Amino acid sequence: MERFDLPIALERPLVFFDLETTGTDVATDRIVEMAFIKVMPDGQWQMRPDKAQGQGRLLINPEMPIPAESTAIHGIGDAEVKDAPVFSSLAARLFRWLEGCDLAGFNSNRFDVPLLAEEFLRCNIAFKVTDRHLVDVQNIFHKMEQRTLRAALKFYCDEDLADAHEALPDIEATLKVFAEQLSRYKDRTILDSKGDTVGPMPQDVPGIAEFGSRGRNADLAGRFVFDDEDHVTFNFGKYRGVRLRDVLKRDPGYYGWMMNGDFPRYTKLVLKEEMDALKSA
Repeated sequence: MERFDLPIALERPLVFFDLETTGTDVATDRIVEMAFIKVMPDGQWQMRPDKAQGQGRLLINPEMPIPAESTAIHGIGDAEVKDAPVFSSLAARLFRWLEGCDLAGFNSNRFDVPLLAEEFLRCNIAFKVTDRHLVDVQNIFHKMEQRTLRAALKFYCDEDLADAHEALPDIEATLKVFAEQLSRYKDRTILDSKGDTVGPMPQDVPGIAEFGSRGRNADLAGRFVFDDEDHVTFNFGKYRGVRLRDVLKRDPGYYGWMMNGDFPRYTKLVLKEEMDALKSA
């Protein structure tokens, strides 16, 4: 891929990444391919991870069968990953490589980041995002233009995405789209469907992460959100809108039900931290 500079200054590395997976359930599905591009504050790029498998692209053995419907999307089947490394064998090294980095991707806040965190938690590595800025290029695109990665690349860069649903081409396209968004929306505002003024787009990663967000999730799956006073609050079920600690006080059995249920590990991590904080208060 041709190297180019992002038209903003970075205070710390910004990692663009994409995952191909066995499916779309964050709690149960697994990674089959990863690709990363780390953009450094000095403008240099680092590709990740394994040189032996080609530039920036790595197949992962998901330790489960890959459904045919998923293979039909990304072209990766059981035979391709049979001899690939498992995620746990790479987790510690990848965790160190991502330390101190902000994260960016296309639809990454809703899928790629939660699933990556889930894989780390399976390895007993707490990959937390509270100290990272998360830039979701799709959210910016939908907010400013309303539309797939293929359409975004054509719209912003007048290029066709030939190898869609392969991890490295997808993330290269995402990076190109993000660079064009930075330039195009630097001084532009629009009226959204609610009649509110949106834009211009900030030119720093913290501001961009806030601009591209769709809500204030307390966990990556959006089961918990922050209310106006920054209290963790239920975002599903019979306690939707109720503060988590209030529920834990009056219905402590709900904690056990969730911890033993089929919820993502990151959701359980937030739940446990709230319970621990309640006990120590």
